[in-house]
Amino acid sequence: QVQLVESGGGLVQAGGSLRLTCAASGRTFSRYAMGWFRQAPGKEREFVAAVSWIGEHTYYADSVKGRFSISRDNAKEAMYLQMNSLKPEDTAVYYCAASSSRVGVLFYEYDYWGQGTQVTVSS
Repeated sequence: QVQLVESGGGLVQAGGSLRLTCAASGRTFSRYAMGWFRQAPGKEREFVAAVSWIGEHTYYADSVKGRFSISRDNAKEAMYLQMNSLKPEDTAVYYCAASSSRVGVLFYEYDYWGQGTQVTVSS
């Protein structure tokens, strides 16, 4: 299995930027498609972005398209989420996830999860 640890969250003003990192350990990182999800208080966990095994394909939720960018570095066993033009509605706990089977947009398509990192965007 793979262990995932997120970092890079924090408090930022609207219009600002943050870069989240997901560090992986355990089994070979390149075996997994990777994704970012987020969950705001009182809401269900929602898909944010996903990246294929060697990073050749990326997918985004409509709400973040054009503002967020997902990438991965298999040599460093890490995945990133660059978040620009942040809005208050982006406030949530952000989770990274690994899938051994597909590049999915649904939470149940992922096998392993990190503990999450809080992102708060003030207006």
